[in-house]
Amino acid sequence: MTLDPNTVADLLARQGLVSPENAELIRKEARQLPAHRRSARAYEQQAVAYELIQTLHLPNARDGGVIGEYEIARAIAADAGLEFVRIDSLSLDADLIESKISRPFAKRHRMLPLQMVEGRLRVACANPYDIEAIDSFRRIAGREPELVVASEPDILRALTEFYGLRHAVKRAERDLSAGIDLGNLEQLVRMKSESEIESSDQHIVNAVEFMLQHAYDTRASDIHLEPKRDVSLARFRIDGVLHDIQTMPKIVHAAVVSRIKTMSRLDIAEKRRPQDGRVKTTRGGREIELRVSTLPVAFGEKVVMRIFDPEVLMQDLSGLGFYPEELILFQEFISRPHGIILVTGPTGSGKTTTLYSALKAIANREINVTTIEDPIEMVIEDFNQTSVQSKVGIDFARALRHILRQDPDVIMVGEIRDGDTAQYAIQAALTGHLVFSTLHTNDAASSISRLVDLGVERFLISSTLIGTMAQRLVRRICPHCTGERYLSNEEAATLRLTVPAGKRIKVQEGRGCFECRSTGYLGRTGIFEILAVDDAIKALILEGADAPAIKREAAKNGMRTLRQSALRKLAEGLTTFEEVVRVTGL
Repeated sequence: MTLDPNTVADLLARQGLVSPENAELIRKEARQLPAHRRSARAYEQQAVAYELIQTLHLPNARDGGVIGEYEIARAIAADAGLEFVRIDSLSLDADLIESKISRPFAKRHRMLPLQMVEGRLRVACANPYDIEAIDSFRRIAGREPELVVASEPDILRALTEFYGLRHAVKRAERDLSAGIDLGNLEQLVRMKSESEIESSDQHIVNAVEFMLQHAYDTRASDIHLEPKRDVSLARFRIDGVLHDIQTMPKIVHAAVVSRIKTMSRLDIAEKRRPQDGRVKTTRGGREIELRVSTLPVAFGEKVVMRIFDPEVLMQDLSGLGFYPEELILFQEFISRPHGIILVTGPTGSGKTTTLYSALKAIANREINVTTIEDPIEMVIEDFNQTSVQSKVGIDFARALRHILRQDPDVIMVGEIRDGDTAQYAIQAALTGHLVFSTLHTNDAASSISRLVDLGVERFLISSTLIGTMAQRLVRRICPHCTGERYLSNEEAATLRLTVPAGKRIKVQEGRGCFECRSTGYLGRTGIFEILAVDDAIKALILEGADAPAIKREAAKNGMRTLRQSALRKLAEGLTTFEEVVRVTGL
């Protein structure tokens, strides 16, 4: 049976997903399609049906939503008595797919092997009624398929993601092994359409572009290319955790690294020392920057590309994970006319995102916002941004000294690393500027001790410091597969929780689903420890109190520690026991 628009309209009506009137509307619109679309081949008719129905934005008669590709596929699955699935391209079994069917067959018949389950071959198909295609698959694969239904666009997307990078790598390996010139690698990077990429003969360029596209699609924050003894491994960091994506031959790895170094204007010939560079690309109409770092390791050059997406870095403060009372306090910090605000935490804890979001919240045409960064992580027109230039002797301290002559109102110093930078930052705050910066300390109170260690006088700290904030990022439980469980006695003890006899503590966890790629997590949120420097804290600073004493006083005045913030997220079902332990070190 061909799943053309008329057939799908009947099927949706039988399933109660569209009204008879809307089913007739689908048929009417199908009759008005251009002749070449009405007479398309049988396997193309389903694509026509999906496209037509989705453009109509028909209401779902069951739940009031809109009929989309997954509603259509679920209806087909229900009509055929089969399971509906969504395909995660990261979980596809490469060896299984390539051993069973060819790319042309998969694309023509919209079929994709997913996995072997207890000796049964699970195969996703878009049309379970295409007996001819199923028979052909049975002959080619040499076994009976266990069919499940996926949407036609989902299968095509998975085929593009899976075969795109893999195909480019294989073609590149073939040409490199044959000594064929792969073309001019000096061209600027440009994200191309699939058809443009397919027509290109520059397979290394293709491999890099497919990899970047795949990274953007999977919300990756970093791309790692790691040379091993015999192969190279590509990994993506998604929500703070690395996932294996693709292996490639060493000869292709070397060419891919050269391509990336060319894109970021690095020295291709230099392989003995680390190098840093940047690449600008576009995605969905917005500019995305990649920060590139190369490092010589035992088996070649390792490359890490950090992705700076403005939609991630430039969030509204309310989207960072603050509780209402925390947001009010932090907004009070940044509304001060002068003083210094410190954000602390390890690398990857979200400090830059917090600072950019804070600066964005206060930036306007009436003030001069200037930043000193190493390097500039995201170019933002609202700020005047400068970067540390170690080659010409411009460090944070020297840059800050010059910026003070530029009539700034607000200054962001990427990091206070030494005594000179600390002194200039304090002096800037004393002379009427609002200063933001970061430190690498474990908690908020320790930032005060760190300033003292850097040689800043205590009376200067007490008179300029508005507040300090320690932060971390915890993974959020996927809302699509959340479930409940009870903490064991050992887990409760790890969290230092007192549980009454006969009672148990219920928490949430992610079961794993398509949306979260079976991890149980989707996205991240912040946990915060905000220390306001009030009169009591100022007095302790002047008295020479240590960090624990300052932390105790702040806690008495209502400061929530990182541990308490994490436990609150756990209690509210936003994160898991495992994340609380991993991030806070309990």
